[in-house]
Amino acid sequence: MKVLVSSIIVVGFGALGYGMTNSMRQWSEDVQASVAPPQPVNAASVKLAPTQWKPVSGNVRERAILAAGCFWGVEYRYRQMKGVTATASGYIGGRTLNPTYKEVLSHTTGHAEAVMIEFDPKVVSYNQILEVFWESHNPTTKNRQGPDIGDQYRSAIFYLSEDQRKAAAESMKKAQPRFTRPIVTEITAASTFWMAEDYHQQYSEKNGKGFCPIDRSNHVGG
Repeated sequence: MKVLVSSIIVVGFGALGYGMTNSMRQWSEDVQASVAPPQPVNAASVKLAPTQWKPVSGNVRERAILAAGCFWGVEYRYRQMKGVTATASGYIGGRTLNPTYKEVLSHTTGHAEAVMIEFDPKVVSYNQILEVFWESHNPTTKNRQGPDIGDQYRSAIFYLSEDQRKAAAESMKKAQPRFTRPIVTEITAASTFWMAEDYHQQYSEKNGKGFCPIDRSNHVGG
């Protein structure tokens, strides 16, 4: 399917910490992905923080949303990846509108902590983005990453097109032999992506800490 506008991938990574300003939550994208097959989404209204990598002039940038536990460490990992041009931490997949971190932490919203990734597909592909996803967390533990427990820490891929859905399913199939237990990652159509509070954006770069632990206990070979 030809993607006419930017696409989005979401990955949630967990443990945010709260009590800071909600000044960035107004930057949300209402993704109408409930129909089948899901349609490409124009996510231009979601403000993302640029990385050191500049997109090649004239290239169309794409986006992805992934959840893999605490999003501090996940966002940092993708910000170091060549071809990733911008990122944001946020919440997705739940019921509550405009959620706060404290609400997400209460396990009553259904949202996952996730990272929205903007990338230049001429430099890095969606499949390469997914490769880092499988390597960066343990997708065999339901609603948990290491010591972080709760549905906000679940492993999930939020697709924004039928092409992304197919790619995610195939990528998960290929990743399964790397783990000693079945992968429990959700592959689901993206809904509204709510920006997390400003305090959580690029947390590790701002604070020089906050790397969430990665549980590799079920990776074959450790």
